[in-house]
Amino acid sequence: MMHPWKNGRIKDLIESLESGVSVNGEDRIPADNEPAVLKVSAVTYGVFDPTASKPIIKNDLGRAKCNPKAGQIIISRSNTPDLVGASAYIDRSYPARYLPDKLWQTVPKKNVNVEMRWLAYFLASPWARFQLSRLATGTSSSMKNITKSELLTLPVPIPPLSDQTAIADLLSTWDAAIEKTEKLIAAKERRFLWLLSRLISDKRHPRGHIRDFATEVSTRNRDEAISQVLSVTNHSGFVLPEDQFERRVASSDLSNYKVVRRGQYAYNPSRINVGSIARLNDWEKGVLSPMYVVFAIDEDKIDSDFFLHWLFSHEAKQRIKKSAQGSVRETVSFGDFAAIPFPQPPLDKQREIAEILNTARKEIELLKTLADFYRQQKRGLMQILLTGRWRVTS
Repeated sequence: MMHPWKNGRIKDLIESLESGVSVNGEDRIPADNEPAVLKVSAVTYGVFDPTASKPIIKNDLGRAKCNPKAGQIIISRSNTPDLVGASAYIDRSYPARYLPDKLWQTVPKKNVNVEMRWLAYFLASPWARFQLSRLATGTSSSMKNITKSELLTLPVPIPPLSDQTAIADLLSTWDAAIEKTEKLIAAKERRFLWLLSRLISDKRHPRGHIRDFATEVSTRNRDEAISQVLSVTNHSGFVLPEDQFERRVASSDLSNYKVVRRGQYAYNPSRINVGSIARLNDWEKGVLSPMYVVFAIDEDKIDSDFFLHWLFSHEAKQRIKKSAQGSVRETVSFGDFAAIPFPQPPLDKQREIAEILNTARKEIELLKTLADFYRQQKRGLMQILLTGRWRVTS
């Protein structure tokens, strides 16, 4: 027989919320057993990171209180609009970590049996996150707050304890799959960086300069035949400005904008030192603000994939930063960029290296797609399991 769910509130399941105090900490990473105060970033989207903390200075150590306890939930009462109310289940105690005044911890209620993992999943569910963000207040656009009363009176559909445990067990299998995949991605990323350094930055390669094979392109959109405006970011390469800035950021007159075509490269001279350089892959052509530098490479001399991989190597980043340091505004002209030394093994060797790195990169991208798929599945399950639309029993 399946027992009915009850409509209740968070205060029916926990006694109250306790918090720490604001103490001063040193700006460094603490050792595992060193007393440290947690940062608000220690709690994000169901994940608890005890390393996101600062060692407490000796004069303040006596005031620190409230350690994370196994089986409880830590909740962010004050944070950015997207993270206020974020919570995480604590699977073990941390006697050397202390809560600040901006984090709460649940206090268990006597004589009430509740599966705290289930409650943590509920607090992380899309519905609960929406409600908490809606209740958050504050005069600052960057920091919002919720009150204890608002959290404790948050409505919650309460299943029988056996259902709570079954739901938590099921969702935890998705968490385990996500965690395993993320660890695999991290390991593959480390191997990729090792390969990048070993294969491309090999000191045995003959050296030349970027100017040996790269030519600046300054074609203007004089007849305004191209209306597709693009931008270059340090995290996603070429993007639509409206995707980056939530609106189209461009002049109404595009005649002086620079034309960029598939396979060509472009960078922002003021942001190349932080990685804002990319090859156009996803569009046949587009236009860029006149401030951008556009260039093409001679593929009879340099394999384009080889060059693209080099751009994101440690060597390239350091050489680009060094080029920027000589400028008052830390900009890199094409002349400065073209003067950077570059490894130039034979073309067939370049292609061989590029193929190895392409394969490694594709494997990482497939794993990231798999992790995203697991996250989407988990969100869907949370939506139907935590609302009682689907019943699951142990």
